[in-house]
Amino acid sequence: MNKQIEISNLVLDELETGLQDLEAAKHDWAKTGVKRRIEILSEIKTALISVAEGWATTAAEKKLIPEGSPLAGEEWISGPYALISACNGLIETLSKIEGKSFLDDLPKRTLPNGQLVLKLTPHSIWDHLLLSGIKAEVWMKPEINRENLKENAAVIYDQPEGEREGKVALVLGAGNIASIAPLDAFQKLFIENQVVMLKMNPVNDYLTTYLKAALKPLIDEDALRIVKGDGVVGEHLVNHKLVEEIHITGAGATHDAIVWGTGKTGAKNKKNGKVLNPRKITSELGAVCPTIVVPGPWSAADIRFQAEQIATQKIHNSGFNCVACQTLIMPQEWEHGGKLLETLNSVMSEYGKRGQYYPGTDERLAKFTENAGNTQSVERGSFPDLVITEINDENQDWLCNNEIFAPALSVKHLQAKNSEAFLREAISFANESLYGTLGANIVIHPSTIREIGKEKFEEILTDLKYGAIAINTWTGLAFLLTVCPWGGYPNATLEDVGSGIGTVHNTFMLENTERAVVSAPWRPFPRGLLSGQFTMLPKPPWFVTNRRQEQVSKLFTHFEYKPSLLKLPRIFMNALIG
Repeated sequence: MNKQIEISNLVLDELETGLQDLEAAKHDWAKTGVKRRIEILSEIKTALISVAEGWATTAAEKKLIPEGSPLAGEEWISGPYALISACNGLIETLSKIEGKSFLDDLPKRTLPNGQLVLKLTPHSIWDHLLLSGIKAEVWMKPEINRENLKENAAVIYDQPEGEREGKVALVLGAGNIASIAPLDAFQKLFIENQVVMLKMNPVNDYLTTYLKAALKPLIDEDALRIVKGDGVVGEHLVNHKLVEEIHITGAGATHDAIVWGTGKTGAKNKKNGKVLNPRKITSELGAVCPTIVVPGPWSAADIRFQAEQIATQKIHNSGFNCVACQTLIMPQEWEHGGKLLETLNSVMSEYGKRGQYYPGTDERLAKFTENAGNTQSVERGSFPDLVITEINDENQDWLCNNEIFAPALSVKHLQAKNSEAFLREAISFANESLYGTLGANIVIHPSTIREIGKEKFEEILTDLKYGAIAINTWTGLAFLLTVCPWGGYPNATLEDVGSGIGTVHNTFMLENTERAVVSAPWRPFPRGLLSGQFTMLPKPPWFVTNRRQEQVSKLFTHFEYKPSLLKLPRIFMNALIG
């Protein structure tokens, strides 16, 4: 059947008109000056804050979050907050684009292996106050140094405005996290000089009304069009003659279907290197992400806090995150291992009471259970159980190579003579056995880092081939901190795409990045201060156990829109209660 017949004439007209508008405006957008771009970003912030309440409330309802649950805060912080933060980051970079002076403000250091590191957060006084103790760095590729750094940042702005030419890009938005689609569009618009046809995913296309309102300044410039549609609409767009580049956040299977085709034909094309779609395609495609628990002298309070941390990595957004913890790597004979797992299960049972909104979850969980063998269920009241299994010789191949995208967790126990040996063994397992390279988390006591040695610890980290690494926090934080480049480790190819090609977010517009590294204090405020760690951050607002998550996330969003000292007391008060 002709694919166009399967798409209504009304939708076809919308797609065609939108693409023609973008085609006509692409060079004008590329030539749009920095001053006007800053104005547009400021206008977006104002338009966005006016619809933020409806956006977050609707998303929480659609994701089956119980009414009145603090978990509604997830939709504030991973939606409007992240997008306003990106606007602020891009405004700062563009305001200092002359001579790329924004790079001069970033502290720099060199790793033992010679790699250049830039500190991205904390960057302002507000970062020090609201994200106290949180740090984010970007490790550049080995060929980037202090001398050539400016040649590898904001490169589209090197060309005179009048000589710039644009392209039409198609962005296929993801269906799980609300800010993914608009942030992917920002990458094309502000960092690559391309106008965007943004196709929403059917799972969250209820956001279309809010995004059209928030991003109206770009739509009015004919730099953006937002449409709904299923896979048939997507197939029509990826092959449209006016589409010049494609970005996808989703599944590796969707990427391969675009590049190689489907079924036996697609497999044959991939084997023979016969590309069906010659357009440049960038992507973020998920992974079987690990959390490595390094043995050390944990206290009972440490066990509880880190159990809440790991639970958040697993059940945030009901487990429907490309960077959710899927494989927990544990030391075999560690005195605290049993208590940590017991506490983790208790936290997930108590705080994981929420519905499974993402299509196909039951089927994926059934497949997980079938291939796992022996499983353990974590009861969640009237909601479906969370499933846990131990990785062994029989199930390892399947569990390590299939992203479950559901409330399920695998545990791998490794034996090693000491903490350093365990960390090295766990990194080898993650690199060699687990599919993808998107994000890896390491939970490690500060005294254990001192025991290994800070320099040697960072040397070991260079072996962990992931696009984002989190130390005593979750790599989801690297997503929320839009200063960080977000994407898989830069070793993917069309033939072996893994977690994808390229990066997004990255408001400092850095090229040739290798990975983002985020870290947080081992203990929260005030316990951290009592143990000599400087932090004023209590339980982070993204923790699923935070009783004031919705209030704090909402306050964070409004603060990000318009920072003020007068707003801080309410934020701190709610943060401390949480």
